[in-house]
Amino acid sequence: MVRPLGMGKSSCRFSALIFAAVAPLLPAAGRAPQPPQSPGFSNIDAIMNRAVAEGNIPGGVVLVGHNGSVVYHKAFGMRSLEPTREPMTTDTIFDLASLTKCIATTTAMMQLFEDGRVRLNDPVSKYLKEFAQNGKQDITIRELMTHYSGLPPDLDLSAPWQGRDAAYRIVMAEKLQNPPGSRFVYSDINFETLGFLIEQVTGESLDSYTARHIFGPMGMKDTRFLPPKEWIPRIAPTQYDEHEVMLRGVVHDPTARRMGGVAGHAGLFSTAGDLSKFAQSLLSGSPVLSPLAIEKMSTPQQPPNASSQRGLGWDIDSPFSTNRGELLPVGSFGHTGFTGTSLWIDPVTDTYIIILTNAVHPRGHGSAIALRSEIATAVASAFHLTVSEKDKLRLARITGYNESMMAARRIVARNGEVKNGIDVLESHDFRELQPDAAHPRKIGLVANQTAIDRQGRRTADVLAHVPGLQLAAIFSPEHGFEGKLDTTAIGNSRDPATGAPVYSVYGATDAQRRPPADALASLDAIVYDIQDVGVRYYTYETTLGYFLEAAAKAGKEIVVLDRPDPLGGAYVQGPVADAGRESFVSYWQTPVRHGMSIGELARLFNGERKIGAKLTVVPMQGWVRGDWFDSTGETWTNPSPNMRDINEAALYPGIGMIEATNVSVGRGTDTPFELVGAPWIDPAALAGYLNAREIDGVRFVPVHFTPSSSIDANQLCGGVNLVLTDRNALDAPELGIEIASALLKLYPSQYRIPGLDTLMVNKASFDALAAGEDPRRIAEDWQDEDAKFEALRAPYLLY
Repeated sequence: MVRPLGMGKSSCRFSALIFAAVAPLLPAAGRAPQPPQSPGFSNIDAIMNRAVAEGNIPGGVVLVGHNGSVVYHKAFGMRSLEPTREPMTTDTIFDLASLTKCIATTTAMMQLFEDGRVRLNDPVSKYLKEFAQNGKQDITIRELMTHYSGLPPDLDLSAPWQGRDAAYRIVMAEKLQNPPGSRFVYSDINFETLGFLIEQVTGESLDSYTARHIFGPMGMKDTRFLPPKEWIPRIAPTQYDEHEVMLRGVVHDPTARRMGGVAGHAGLFSTAGDLSKFAQSLLSGSPVLSPLAIEKMSTPQQPPNASSQRGLGWDIDSPFSTNRGELLPVGSFGHTGFTGTSLWIDPVTDTYIIILTNAVHPRGHGSAIALRSEIATAVASAFHLTVSEKDKLRLARITGYNESMMAARRIVARNGEVKNGIDVLESHDFRELQPDAAHPRKIGLVANQTAIDRQGRRTADVLAHVPGLQLAAIFSPEHGFEGKLDTTAIGNSRDPATGAPVYSVYGATDAQRRPPADALASLDAIVYDIQDVGVRYYTYETTLGYFLEAAAKAGKEIVVLDRPDPLGGAYVQGPVADAGRESFVSYWQTPVRHGMSIGELARLFNGERKIGAKLTVVPMQGWVRGDWFDSTGETWTNPSPNMRDINEAALYPGIGMIEATNVSVGRGTDTPFELVGAPWIDPAALAGYLNAREIDGVRFVPVHFTPSSSIDANQLCGGVNLVLTDRNALDAPELGIEIASALLKLYPSQYRIPGLDTLMVNKASFDALAAGEDPRRIAEDWQDEDAKFEALRAPYLLY
């Protein structure tokens, strides 16, 4: 634990006139001895002195911790300008404003999570029954803590009200501004609600609970709500209130003030020394939170694909995180307070920065926003901070992308030149297949129309003309070798160009979908070369699994020629398939969108299912995880008859999931998977409902269409055309359950939902949807399992 430095009061006074002249230029006089200074910290002195001189702040305290020690702790300028003038000291007590959310409320909530008294994805109304009013019944605790609840920024203060109970009634009756989970809106109401929830669950007032369970055990003797009168001389005043009374020891936030000074969003007072104890404990071990709880609250917990990265209570990368500065890595975390306070913590470089000012003093015209960023940058520069390879992996894990590999998330599109596995194999002179001119090796090729190289030559033709290899058999998956058939009645044939027999491994029965043992018996090796679409229920993935099993059983080598996941490899989305429900549309327990290339999937299947095949993956060259297909420089070849472009592929993880229900998804039209409809749907009603849900990345246009095949063939359907507006923001599996939920609400007697779980393969999600739960709440429950899958897949990734 770091001991705070310099807690003594100043014992000497300058005259007001002299001090006013020199205070902006010198550190405050009379404080306790300062810790040793690095030469680089002179920049912090200059930044603070300039902010004081320019009137942005009356004064402030800066404390920096690094590698377990306080390395900088100084006070600058004035603690008070009006009605009296007082110098700033390092032990000054500040109104923390919104830092209350992190220090008090979030810590208390994490303790309740650890004790099992609340759950992150529980609806708030489970604990506060009245909260369910006005459509708030599905707001979860996670959505409150990440500011994705849909509630407005603050309570209405235009009407007179006073007291904690009045605030409680107003919060419970508050109406939604946006659908829960749809938008990041920083809201004090979120944390006011959490304050009430803590009190309800613990049976204690928020100030009492935090004093006994957080500040007491941590030795934070100068931290509390409702500071006593004897603290007032050390408290930095904030601003004149509406009655021209200077607020000093009374909370500045008007809502918290009306609530009596104790609220989940504001009201806490503390010193830089106490906050250093708190910050250091999050880095090196806390007496009040476990390492797992600290990790949970300081890593992204917002809805998938949301643009603002928020932990539980803590900010990571959002419009409010300017206090991170320019050099500290994304993946650090912190928060600010309206009065001019700031705390930023970086586990990667073992650094924290505390900036406490009363910038609103005396009349609310100051600002510490630019100051925070400048100081954070100066600190990072002074330390010459570096990020180790180990910590780069941590950054990748907690932010979803690695700053040293920006393409993983940040590149939206690029002009790439990717070589697929077949192209790499050719450049290697086919060494992975070990050609033998004296005794040509018999090769079996699992392929369809997507198996072509960059010159447009079929893989079958290429292999058939390699000296030392004999193309002895071709195995065709669903839709046949040419990819044109939409039937289970696909028989064996012969490829006219190569003369090789073509064995169909698709049909109505399990046996028809597996490679025939007699066809494998004479082979020396199997080559798999098929373009996947990165979705669990796309059957080419199961065909891959069946060939891995067959190769292992027959003792044959299997070589997978890798191809990109056309949806990119950066995102993992959707429910993980239930164990024990494996089928041709669910080979293993992967999420709907797994973010893996076909070669990576082969490695995963072979390892996690303990298949033990003699597997070789010929990797691509030039592909990065952030690449969508249109960044690869390759020409799109329809992997199946109804998968005609990248937009349809982007929508497929959601629209494909619902096609086992009784709606058309556009098969038999020119735009499959871009349409959803049925004869009994009112287009305007469905479009209006879905657009009101504010689903990121997509808009809904009312349409009529008549499919020529599949469900509702030759019938006029009402429905929606899905217009993709931002594919990186879209969570397609969640889109699927949003549409299913809408149909269930609008057409409960016509929409038949049971078929949905055929492809979703997640009974908990299906049951929740059938019970009418909010889709965003259901999708929240996917996040933990998706995170576990990301960790599971990591050893098998090639790029």
